[in-house]
Amino acid sequence: MGSSAAHGQKIAFLGTGKIGEALLSGLLRAGKNPADVLVTARRPERAVELAARYGVVAVSNIEAAKLADTLILAVKPQDMGALLEELAPHVGPDRLVISAAAGVPTAWFEERLAPGTPVVRVMPNTPVLVDEGMSVISAGSHAGEEHLVRAEEIFSSVGKALRLPESQQDAATALSGSGPAYFYFLVEAMTDAGILLGLPRQVAHDLIVQSAIGASVMLRDSGEHPVKLREAVTSPAGTTIAAIRELENHGVRAALLGALEAARDRSRELASGGK
Repeated sequence: MGSSAAHGQKIAFLGTGKIGEALLSGLLRAGKNPADVLVTARRPERAVELAARYGVVAVSNIEAAKLADTLILAVKPQDMGALLEELAPHVGPDRLVISAAAGVPTAWFEERLAPGTPVVRVMPNTPVLVDEGMSVISAGSHAGEEHLVRAEEIFSSVGKALRLPESQQDAATALSGSGPAYFYFLVEAMTDAGILLGLPRQVAHDLIVQSAIGASVMLRDSGEHPVKLREAVTSPAGTTIAAIRELENHGVRAALLGALEAARDRSRELASGGK
């Protein structure tokens, strides 16, 4: 967090739910002064509770809009319209608006805010709760390098942040936004398989979870292609290749291609106002 953008500027979290709170605590751990962090919540007692827990400042939405350099909008997409109506008179081109609402394009915000207001759209995923998030950042038409850097600083305090053109946000939602759920689904299925093979549930769970963590760290840190890492486990005529053949026979690879395409298509539908 070395750059000046992270220090001395006031950041407001509007609608501080689980993800908002994770971001807030990550920023503070990264060295942000709590006195420069403002929070709002739909229930006033929630904002007061956050202020007490983290030493940050509980304010109203309008106060946040007037005081903060950066506004992080973390309310549900369906509550965003009402929030923007409240904020718009107080937010201009000298502010940065960051939206963490899935599927809402930057153009939608730009239409409702003063002309020239920089908007950055971010898709984080739930592992921000354990500082291992993957956040995808896209610039609106008025957001420049300094705004992207500011967003990166905030979101990299709870994991990794990656810039992508907004046209790729739906694809990123399918891969990383929904991504953790696919791994949970896999662990659930493999745990059931362990029970089928005669292991107690907790034992099967522990074996699978640690294997998943080990595999993830090797993928991240070894620099090797996943095919290479898989081949290193797959000895000739051994147990692993027998299992891989079954996965291929059941079309698991094709199922994943279809699943992620369906998630991308659904993200597009939601973005265009589909229910």
